[in-house]
Amino acid sequence: MKTSVPVQKNDKLEVIFEDLTHDGAGVAKINGFPIFVPRALPGEESTIKITKVKKNYAFGRLIETTKESEHRVEPPCPIFKECGGCQLQHLSYDGQLKHKQKHVMDVLSRIGGMNDVHVHPTLGMEEPWRYRNKAQVPFGEEEGGLVAGFYAERSHKIIDMDRCMIQQEENDEVVMLVKDIAKKYGVRGYDEEKHKGTLRHVVTRYGKNTGELMVVLVTKGKELPNKKNIVQDIRDSLPKVKSIVQNINPKRTNVIFGDKTEVLWGEEVIYDTIGDIKFAISARSFYQVNPTQTEVLYNKTLEFAGLSGNETVIDAYCGIGTISLFLAQRAKHVYGVEIVPEAISDAKKNAQLNGIENVDFAVGEAEKVMPWWYAQGIRADVIVVDPPRKGCDEELLETIVKMKPARVVYVSCNPATLARDLKYLEGRGYKTKEVQPVDMFPHTMHVETVTVIYREG
Repeated sequence: MKTSVPVQKNDKLEVIFEDLTHDGAGVAKINGFPIFVPRALPGEESTIKITKVKKNYAFGRLIETTKESEHRVEPPCPIFKECGGCQLQHLSYDGQLKHKQKHVMDVLSRIGGMNDVHVHPTLGMEEPWRYRNKAQVPFGEEEGGLVAGFYAERSHKIIDMDRCMIQQEENDEVVMLVKDIAKKYGVRGYDEEKHKGTLRHVVTRYGKNTGELMVVLVTKGKELPNKKNIVQDIRDSLPKVKSIVQNINPKRTNVIFGDKTEVLWGEEVIYDTIGDIKFAISARSFYQVNPTQTEVLYNKTLEFAGLSGNETVIDAYCGIGTISLFLAQRAKHVYGVEIVPEAISDAKKNAQLNGIENVDFAVGEAEKVMPWWYAQGIRADVIVVDPPRKGCDEELLETIVKMKPARVVYVSCNPATLARDLKYLEGRGYKTKEVQPVDMFPHTMHVETVTVIYREG
């Protein structure tokens, strides 16, 4: 039976908000029909105006809030309302951690049918600001002037800014400096619509524990006016800089990096450490952006793996070997597999850099490489997976079930695909024991989790 839509555009309504969407909007319901309203919080009672109506949901805006959430705070960032970078600065940090725990519990119940799994309180940061060690800042032109900042929510309009409260200060310094230097030498920002201009992005990488800094200038073509002077000015102003790199991206695309990268000055990589492990980071390496919480996440992964020194471990989706090298400190042997050849090259270099020999890395799809290892007589006691947002391929989950490890440790950046994959494993002889949310991205809706799953019997 088809139900009619209970609201119309421009309706003014009194509502109570129940939840948040994946992008941080408040959710209210009229006769079960959801209405999404930016910057509203669960528990708040408000008057709203309907701005857009779809078949199964509507959008609204706040007119007045008559009862505020106890967790509502004044966002400290002056451009919070315009910028699309953070969604939750108006929610207290304690409120954010509680919401992320609840979100994981709700998704496990709704998608996975799991109501008895213990979800721990979210592990947060003592100081949840200035945590990002990598900035990717688009440059453009507005009314004839150079602008640099982050995109406004749901658009490609650049909000010009000098400071970002979730970036480490060193990254802010680089962006402001390059903006000033580009203006000095008349370097034009990139115009996405006309596909004109020179400077598309500035990417900065900072080694929090080493103090080393990399500056990447992403340009539309090889030409960069006054290149030598620009490099010298950056060096003169930034004593911590170890690497200045140009990446060339001539394509009409919103992908940041092009295929060609060349070092303009200094080293090809900078270094940083997580725990006792040292990592080499190139312009395009994948490396976690919150080093403080990465250590928390990896220590929890190590704890859930329950290693005594006699185990063989497989790390599927191993990337540049970050988790593999952590596990290798306590395992008999670790096998890492990753589909991106450059990542495996980095992983091998990182193992060498740390003198870790009880680890092997292979390029390929985990679901193809793991059966081959199995055929060679390799038996995994523990399998660790850290997949992208889309979760594990079903073929990989099938392979895990066939290999029968005693336990699986699942590191996830998307509770929805985690719940789906846990449901698959639970139907095939595995039991989910506990889930630990970790707040890797304060003031955003993202939440990472580490889950331990045991083979029954």
